Amino acid sequence: MVDLLLDINSFVNGIVWGPPFMILLVGTGAYLTIRLGFFQFTHLLFAWRMTFGRLFKRQVATEPGAITPFQAVSSAMAATIGVGNIAGVATAIALGGPGAVFWMWMVALVGMATKMAEATLGVKYRHEDADGNISGGVFWYIEKGLGSNWKWLGVLYAFFAGLAAFGIGNMVQANTMGAAMSTGFNVPPWLTGLIAIVLVGAVTLGGIRRIAVTAEKIVPFMAIVYVIGAIGVLVSFYDQIPAAFGLIFQHAFTPMGAVGGFTGATVAMAIRYGIARGIFSNEAGLGSASIVYAQARNKPVAQGMWGMWEVFIDTLVVCTMTALVILVTGVFQDGTTGADLTSSAFSSGLPGLGGYIVIVALVLFSYTTMLTWNFYGEKSWEYLFGSRVVLPYRVIFLAFLFVGAIGGLEAVWDVADTLNGLMAAPNLIALILLAGVLAREKADYMAEALRAKVNNKSDG
Repeated sequence: MVDLLLDINSFVNGIVWGPPFMILLVGTGAYLTIRLGFFQFTHLLFAWRMTFGRLFKRQVATEPGAITPFQAVSSAMAATIGVGNIAGVATAIALGGPGAVFWMWMVALVGMATKMAEATLGVKYRHEDADGNISGGVFWYIEKGLGSNWKWLGVLYAFFAGLAAFGIGNMVQANTMGAAMSTGFNVPPWLTGLIAIVLVGAVTLGGIRRIAVTAEKIVPFMAIVYVIGAIGVLVSFYDQIPAAFGLIFQHAFTPMGAVGGFTGATVAMAIRYGIARGIFSNEAGLGSASIVYAQARNKPVAQGMWGMWEVFIDTLVVCTMTALVILVTGVFQDGTTGADLTSSAFSSGLPGLGGYIVIVALVLFSYTTMLTWNFYGEKSWEYLFGSRVVLPYRVIFLAFLFVGAIGGLEAVWDVADTLNGLMAAPNLIALILLAGVLAREKADYMAEALRAKVNNKSDG
């Protein structure tokens, strides 16, 4: 029976992550890029001024919500900056060659528009109950944006998202954390599982505000430490950086033959693994981040710009750093893959220290991913079953952390991957159908920003 279910999952996975579906994901991003007037390219500096440029300015929130705009993006990045940035990039290079990195960049550039759209719609169509509690996400912008006749599509999304949280956001992360703690510090996986239950429970049982406060502190710290470590390796191999970029651009369009333990890769493999791992890393198209962006005390398009930067930082900064470290050290030719490949690269560049940077990053990345995915899952099923499901969901989520830490989870990886693909389908349909709404929201926001600029000059 188990084998039959795995065979069925394998068949479905081949469809949801096959070339047509990946083309739909990238194509949706390209379509939104056009409908939004290539906003992520033409207004990049404007988006910086309206997000990070205001980070340390005292502002009075006039919009409803539970958390600040920066806490929202930190919580979203807690889910996206994770195993995909370490193991996912390494796998893309090991299977697709250096050219896969180029296609990761391409999917990120259009993914910036997708994530901006998800964040914007998440805020625009969020729901506030009688007690003032905020909910939002794909299911709400399907129901409120497309109308009640489309609610079945939102229900499908919420169902798949609630299940996916137990896989990619729970057991997979706990297993990764358990393996890292065992390898680096000889901590038995069962003990890691118990520690994860305590640390995750201490935060998630307090709801989104506690999750946001934790993410706001840990996410910037862990990202900066990881990037500094990568820069340290690149400084040691600075003379190899031009050659690394050369490999990326050359083999994005030409095959790469076998070298050492690297078995070679065609252009089709570079495209396939680059796009797949890029989407896995930044989650643009899955719609999950819209659930936490809806909690922000911000206007729709203003929060959408934070979503744009989430993809930029995740893929164009953090993933690129991982890729360059792997390429300049040459370890991708050794035949290893996944987190072991990234660890080997850091160890080559920073002997004695590099491997521990990767281990600590894996632990912290896994931990913060658990926090945010718990919220994604509970909000999804709250949409289906009401608020009574929230506490039981949180408790069950904690129990599965222990199962993940001590179990072998290849099958869970596969099922979680399938569920993520099934999540994306309803979201992509909604994004395409609501593109006109997004274009109007963007136009209204820019007109308002222009009026404010003119008034400020007049006052001056």
